[in-house]
Amino acid sequence: MRVYIFIPARYHSTRLAGKLLCDLAGKPVLQHTYEQAIKAKCDEVIIATDDQRIKAVAEKFNAKVMMTASSHQSGTERIAECVAKLNLEADDIVVNLQGDEPFLPPILIQQLVKNLVAQWPNHVNMATLCEVMHNQEEIFNPNNVKVIFNEQGLATYFSRAVIPWFRDGFKSVDKTLPKEYCYYRHIGIYAFRANFIKQYAQWPTTPWEKLEALEQLRVLWYGEKIHIEIAKEAPGIGIDTQEDLSKAWQMLQRIK
Repeated sequence: MRVYIFIPARYHSTRLAGKLLCDLAGKPVLQHTYEQAIKAKCDEVIIATDDQRIKAVAEKFNAKVMMTASSHQSGTERIAECVAKLNLEADDIVVNLQGDEPFLPPILIQQLVKNLVAQWPNHVNMATLCEVMHNQEEIFNPNNVKVIFNEQGLATYFSRAVIPWFRDGFKSVDKTLPKEYCYYRHIGIYAFRANFIKQYAQWPTTPWEKLEALEQLRVLWYGEKIHIEIAKEAPGIGIDTQEDLSKAWQMLQRIK
């Protein structure tokens, strides 16, 4: 069994154009993410893209790059093309790491892989992570994807909406969070068995996936399992907006 980290990288972004190539303390955002992935000490790290600009920049920092079709609807579909080209073994592990996660601790990648392997006897082919949200601003922000899961740690739904809805606490303008329940933010990193990601790419897109713009909902729609663990460390700032990029600069300046 080998472990491959794929970083799907597209140039166009709705909120921050070309964000993966934006400068962050002297390096592109994508390079920071790649270097974090290398520290996880998996067998291989590959950037998957359909854009020659990203390919050129990635090769300057000596990353392995695979070119893919431009028609893919999600990063997972892009990775599935690479998995097929490489003819990976069925039980190889494929990690989908978003290119806009320059601070993601390598230990979270390792945690994710260990979790997936531990869940194989339970016929789980996909795993991901989450973290607790602590305030209303985080919880009601649709850019923070919420996840709910059962006592076995299996995801029952992901949504940009607030789930579960606290009927009594949220009925007034001054909303009150429940004391006995935590809300969880999904961290957008996944691990799959290689044969499963090929199956994923063959499924048509689904109503949930289209409405929420969340690729993982395709898995639940077709009745497959996603196992969730709470991340051992905070994942750090993801780069979605210019504000995020500014915060990331400030963070690196404090570290220096």
